[in-house]
Amino acid sequence: MKTKGFLIAAVKSGSGKTTITCGILQALKDRGVNLSAFKCGPDYIDPMFHRKVIGVESRNLDTFFTGAEKTRELYLMGRGELGAAQAGSDLAEVSQVGRGQAQEGQETVSVVEGVMGLYDGLGGTREEGSAYHLAQILDLPIVLIVDAHGMGRTIIPVLAGILKYDVDKRIAGVILNKTSKSFYDTISVEIEKELAVTMLGVFPKQKELNLESRHLGLKLPEEVDNLRQQVKVAADVINHNINVDKLLEIASLRGLEYEPAAAPEQGRLDSAAGPGEHGARGKRIAIAMDEAFCFYYEDNLRMLREAGVELVAFSPLHDSHLPENVDGLILGGGYPELKAKELGDNHGMLREIRDFIESGKPSIAECGGFMYLHETLIDDKGAEFKLVGAVKGTCRYTGKLVRFGYVEITEKTETYLEGESIKGHEFHYYDSDNNGNDCVATKPVTGRSWECIHAERGKYWGYPHLYYPSNEKFVANFVKDL
Repeated sequence: MKTKGFLIAAVKSGSGKTTITCGILQALKDRGVNLSAFKCGPDYIDPMFHRKVIGVESRNLDTFFTGAEKTRELYLMGRGELGAAQAGSDLAEVSQVGRGQAQEGQETVSVVEGVMGLYDGLGGTREEGSAYHLAQILDLPIVLIVDAHGMGRTIIPVLAGILKYDVDKRIAGVILNKTSKSFYDTISVEIEKELAVTMLGVFPKQKELNLESRHLGLKLPEEVDNLRQQVKVAADVINHNINVDKLLEIASLRGLEYEPAAAPEQGRLDSAAGPGEHGARGKRIAIAMDEAFCFYYEDNLRMLREAGVELVAFSPLHDSHLPENVDGLILGGGYPELKAKELGDNHGMLREIRDFIESGKPSIAECGGFMYLHETLIDDKGAEFKLVGAVKGTCRYTGKLVRFGYVEITEKTETYLEGESIKGHEFHYYDSDNNGNDCVATKPVTGRSWECIHAERGKYWGYPHLYYPSNEKFVANFVKDL
């Protein structure tokens, strides 16, 4: 069999990928198409849009994190071809999460949202990590979005340049964004004649749509007014101005060959660490999930479940107590700085988390979760908040992104990685005066490195967001401590 799908890319960031991707997902879901959604790169937010607003389960795919072979495997698992149950997602927080209004026997169409410009990879200069590289690895056709605002015929040489670098002839269709229907009707004829590329339609500028706005570079779905209504408006614009039938035809142009029955025997991601093989069956991990802590990779959680762990969600914001009878704790990333007062006022929860950690039970804290463990957080207005206090130090707003981007992490003393590395990503405007020094993070392009993370048996706390599939030994070894 062959997979169906396409990758939505753009000439540059801010071209409208999120708005148009969400509109296309909603339009296809309304048609009853079985959907699987993915985001190219490490971004947590776009999958949240797909999942929480549209009700389509979504995962990250990143060729820097996992290389070619494992990225293909994760893609097939996310589509459900290798047996991964989307309905079991710990991140599925809206009703009817799945592959659209599923119809029996209908093939799944994957919609993959690109990252930055089509050819922009590591450091903006490498192929690895780019949307184009992912399309190559997954054998996906590309739908290219071009922001045509303020442009006339110049759009033709711009497109010509983009197409020149399309060595595999993957760009199967073009959508113009932020321009008028009348201009599109004229220029699209010339583009198709001169460049021999299929024009799929136009997404006229919509003042009421604001899906691209971000807070600190990111914006949570819950913070956008009437977001579901905005997505429905976007879907309506798609239906009236873009050839959706042609989009579905494009989805069948390319695809990975796979054999559903044989794939599990060929090597599932959990083959070396099946459920319960490390004594984790019946073990329970409390995992923070609320407005302050919400950044989790679905495949990280899947690997914990497949190791036998039960993940028990709780809210450091709203709950008075940790869940009962839990053996471990995970505090993910998010925006604790936006909820610092509420978090600091929840004294019972602060005390229970501090006591849990002091009891020696294992814990993982990343980025926002790491900040929460500090004694003090000082926000962008200079207000000071007392938090858990397990990390002796202060986090404060710096006014700029700190150590932003991909990292490869190695341990100074072998803890969970067995002498290997694990890959991750950093995105934060706050920094700590006690970042830890048990690991070394290295930039993949420049080679710049620094000490990071408080790491020892039963503890992994630091700013980097780890991607567990990049080193499966991390999960296998961590759950041994539960």
